[in-house]
Amino acid sequence: MRFQIRPVPVRDTEEAYREIEAVGADEKGCLIMAPKAVYRVIRIRGLSPKQAQVIKQEMLARGGEAAVARGVIDWSVETTDVLLMGTLGQLASLVRKLKQQPFGLPALADELNRVLYHLEVRPALKLDCRGRRLTIGERTLVMGILNATPDSFSDGGRYLDPEAALERARAIVSQGADIIDLGGESTRPGHEPVGLEEELARVVPVLKRLAGEVKVPISIDTRKPEVAARALEAGAHIVNDQSGLEDPRMAETAAAAGAPVILMHYKDVRKSPDIMGDIVSFLDGRVARAEAAGLPREKIIVDPGLGFGKTPEQNLEVLRNLAALRGLGLPILIGPSRKSVIGKVLGLPVEDRVEGTAAAVAVGVAYGADIVRVHDVKEMVRVARMADAIARGWDEENG
Repeated sequence: MRFQIRPVPVRDTEEAYREIEAVGADEKGCLIMAPKAVYRVIRIRGLSPKQAQVIKQEMLARGGEAAVARGVIDWSVETTDVLLMGTLGQLASLVRKLKQQPFGLPALADELNRVLYHLEVRPALKLDCRGRRLTIGERTLVMGILNATPDSFSDGGRYLDPEAALERARAIVSQGADIIDLGGESTRPGHEPVGLEEELARVVPVLKRLAGEVKVPISIDTRKPEVAARALEAGAHIVNDQSGLEDPRMAETAAAAGAPVILMHYKDVRKSPDIMGDIVSFLDGRVARAEAAGLPREKIIVDPGLGFGKTPEQNLEVLRNLAALRGLGLPILIGPSRKSVIGKVLGLPVEDRVEGTAAAVAVGVAYGADIVRVHDVKEMVRVARMADAIARGWDEENG
């Protein structure tokens, strides 16, 4: 007799439940076993040896594992990272136990529980963009890029004229864009900074035309709070801050206007041994800054900053590890469009990177991106729809 044996990929408890149910287990059995079928590896940074020892002992007692620095056993290190390895059932039991421990571990348990929850549950979010609404989580949204600049790396100078910009906006909306991202200052490597008045002169006339013509939300791509304020007055709905609230006034500006904010990681991490840890830590800190300024958490979107302060290899690593951002419990935006990493990998100039962008978008969608920021809207809408059908499932009747 030849046995049929195959591995079963399981990403979360919902998938685990379906697989267990499929072999004929009853409902109670499915509920009990599903958390045991999902394995998670969680990294916690900067714990004391005392905290690490308690966590390791408790994790081992539950049949899981916890890796710590060698110096923890003799306290020869001041701090250590801990790598937890176990099923959801084991990790949930650990959380309950840590809530009863000293050494600040109850607070750690709360944070760990929050991360585990967000890895499992991703409800659709109804995002209020100053009166225009977006549903995030049901399908991947496409943000179309509109550069009112003379020097953007891809299309600089083409849409400086408000009429040309309006025609471009109409075109990308007709191609399926869910959001328009308007910028007046290039962020390409080696760009020349633009003064406040010049940036305003580029974006405000365009915004005034767009706000009355297009029905999708318009995002203002700027690092300057003054530009964001004027843009919001002129009809913008979202603030896309590629400096990740470097200027704290940006959070106050957005909060006062009731505008959602996109926070991008841009710090130089080219020498980092833990790039995803640095990105998550940075974004978590900037989310706290936004909340302190009065911006509700449900109005925050995070962007890992592909192409900013990262080597080509690191940009690919970020795409592979987008799931690390899911622990924040916030929508994830990626901007791989025509980036230099595509040029490096394929040896192609900017104008010939559509297929490379498509591959990055598809992988991003599969790994958890909620919004993709792109130049080639028509093509990437199709890529996103197909990637969604594979990653999220497809209903023939409802498309």
